[in-house]
Amino acid sequence: MNISDFPMLSQDLIYFDNGATTLKPKCVIDKINDYYTNYSVSAHRGDYDLAYRVNTEYEQVREKVQKFINAKDLESIVFTSGSTESLNMIANGFFKNYLESGDEVLITTSEHASNVLPWFHLENTIGIKVKYIPLDDHHYVTLDNVKKVITSKTKVIALAGVTNVIGDLRPIKEITSLAHANNIFVVMDGAQYVPHFKTDVEDLDVDFLAFSAHKMCGPTGLGILYGKKELLEEMEPVRFGGGMNESFDTPSELYFKELPHRLEGGTPHVAGVLGFGCAIDYLSSIGMDKISEYERHLRSYAMEKLLKIPYLDILNIESDAGIIAFNVDDIFSQDVAYYLNKYNICVRAGSHCAKNLKSETGVKNSVRISFYFYNTESEIDDLVELLSNKEKMRIEMI
Repeated sequence: MNISDFPMLSQDLIYFDNGATTLKPKCVIDKINDYYTNYSVSAHRGDYDLAYRVNTEYEQVREKVQKFINAKDLESIVFTSGSTESLNMIANGFFKNYLESGDEVLITTSEHASNVLPWFHLENTIGIKVKYIPLDDHHYVTLDNVKKVITSKTKVIALAGVTNVIGDLRPIKEITSLAHANNIFVVMDGAQYVPHFKTDVEDLDVDFLAFSAHKMCGPTGLGILYGKKELLEEMEPVRFGGGMNESFDTPSELYFKELPHRLEGGTPHVAGVLGFGCAIDYLSSIGMDKISEYERHLRSYAMEKLLKIPYLDILNIESDAGIIAFNVDDIFSQDVAYYLNKYNICVRAGSHCAKNLKSETGVKNSVRISFYFYNTESEIDDLVELLSNKEKMRIEMI
């Protein structure tokens, strides 16, 4: 990987908001431009050479995704608009028909809104009960705490593999083993996991997985829904229209296509899929284990310096991912972000779509820095230097 692979980094820019979205390498941009310039036709629609080319490349990306996460079945890979749609499809296309009033779904207070609101919706519409797995003193999920809240009514455990504020790496494999021993399904929000850690769904044995292309050097507007094939066979489509049906004459004569296409109604995001294929190739060429190791190094390097600043309150001193959330004493988080922005340093400030986490941390908003493999120690040095001068920070915010 070279910094020159990322056109945005040719600017005077330090980008520490990778938890929100990542930068795109030139190979991804070039592939999207190539598609729009030279063969911008739809997939699975035309009977001509350009359409055949698109069909072939489109389905080749599905194979790349299958290999990237080590899925057993190609039909288990469904293209969506992002993790949010994937999680909504899981909740409303499968569990809405499986769960009954009084059934329990276990989540945590540190989940992203996309893994909270669909379950809240099912509680409001069909009467399930959303319950919380207690977090430990570091705001981590432990297997023992999962065991404490499982009851005979527990039907689903829905957890992020890595959370987007605390950055804790959950023991998903162990939780899945426990869950399946108790006939409980496991849904994994992989939005912060798949871009940073080698992912093997066969080893994790999760029933469903959701993740987004744009958080792993791919285009926006594209996500993946993985589900065990036998479960996806039972999933109802939530989008009805072109491309997902075989025929329809009357309401009683409606026939859907086989997996995965019956879950992909509408014109496909062809440019996004083709670009994502290049992103997968790019990440694979680096190696996901190397990416994880380097991000841990960056976090360790940053923490050693940030802990020396006495007026920083760091929410997640312990963390398994390249995420650090903090506040500056007596200065609002958005003001800190505004101050850093004056020096072309991009960070995130706010609740980070994890609004329930404040019940655990007592902190509603924070500044979040999140690393990716194109960040450097020298960028961290620049950040630390700016944060080390609180008086300068106050003056420049007047």
